[in-house]
Amino acid sequence: GSAAKLHRDPASPNLALRFKKGSIMNVMVDLCVVPIGVGVSVSEYVAACERVIADAGLESQLHAYGTVIQGDWDAVMAAVKRCHEVVHEMGAPRVFTTLKIGTRTDREQSMDDKINSVREKLERDNEAGNR
Repeated sequence: GSAAKLHRDPASPNLALRFKKGSIMNVMVDLCVVPIGVGVSVSEYVAACERVIADAGLESQLHAYGTVIQGDWDAVMAAVKRCHEVVHEMGAPRVFTTLKIGTRTDREQSMDDKINSVREKLERDNEAGNR
């Protein structure tokens, strides 16, 4: 897919992996959009944002307090902006958003990779009787 191109930077003392200028930067974000001034229920607004994310062709995972989205930085940020626009268009006079952003240059890692890593450790605990 749209994997970032990584190279070793000879100027770096530890030869850490760095992004080449102009390469795609993948990002994983945890997005929570909260419309203000629309009452107690916000599920219609959440559903609207989920549609925006799906229409952008981004991988995402809805959870109880937000949505994790992964993809190209520009595409993800454009979807976040579009979520705000749509929620305002639906009548919310204010929108409050929290956004956690993660990038990495040492390797590619998906949402599923992160979850599976934790599950594998828990499974080892269970097999060893540590639970």
